[in-house]
Amino acid sequence: MEEKLTLNWYESVDSTMNVASENIDKAPDLSVYIADYQSAGRGQRGNRWESAKAENLMFTILMRPCFLEARRQFVISEVSALSVAKYLETKGLSVKIKWPNDIYVSDRKICGMLIEHTLCGDNLSVSLSGIGININQKEFDSSLPNPTSLILETGRKEPYDRREELMQFLSLFCSCYDMARAGAYDLLEREFLSRLYRKGEWSCYIDCRGSEEKKIEARIVGIDSLACLVLQLRDGSTASFSFKELKYII
Repeated sequence: MEEKLTLNWYESVDSTMNVASENIDKAPDLSVYIADYQSAGRGQRGNRWESAKAENLMFTILMRPCFLEARRQFVISEVSALSVAKYLETKGLSVKIKWPNDIYVSDRKICGMLIEHTLCGDNLSVSLSGIGININQKEFDSSLPNPTSLILETGRKEPYDRREELMQFLSLFCSCYDMARAGAYDLLEREFLSRLYRKGEWSCYIDCRGSEEKKIEARIVGIDSLACLVLQLRDGSTASFSFKELKYII
């Protein structure tokens, strides 16, 4: 499928997600929008994505996954997260996926994602997967809690060629996307869960479901049919959390 990719590389944009959104009506499936710099990069929970100019990979992949029912939209998150994880694993790193789709190495965030969908009836029409992978950056804003990068984790002396790294990633992305096309949902889920950050480990979290936040001790046991994170509490009961209902304590 790699030959079907359409690459659009920009020196500077406000956000590759915005550029992709502006091209939804005309862009072919698997259009990729890459920028050396984003003036207003978007992250999860309304946060900005900060990145030094021309040091990292910042891009959005526009997909037209009409084969996917809306209830299976988390498959796109699995495809995106697994692609990054597998790419970083080729560099010899031990990688974990922090639900729903942040990528961690040694308890440090190396990649963030923002995924948006447009529906047509009961199926997906367009999916945008905005991905930021820290590649060559060595110094980060002090306000960022726990960032790292490929070059910091590998200890490489020479900077990575970002175009080469992008193509390596996209090759793996296409393989994972082909799995989704083929309906290999169970396999995608197994591979996702096998890399799930803190799965089976007792850890502390902030439960945001009530009127007041409270600290809980629990362990991750899986993901339910709605793609909510399932935690087992100390009393043996289980509870499901949507994205905004749970905060990690790291």
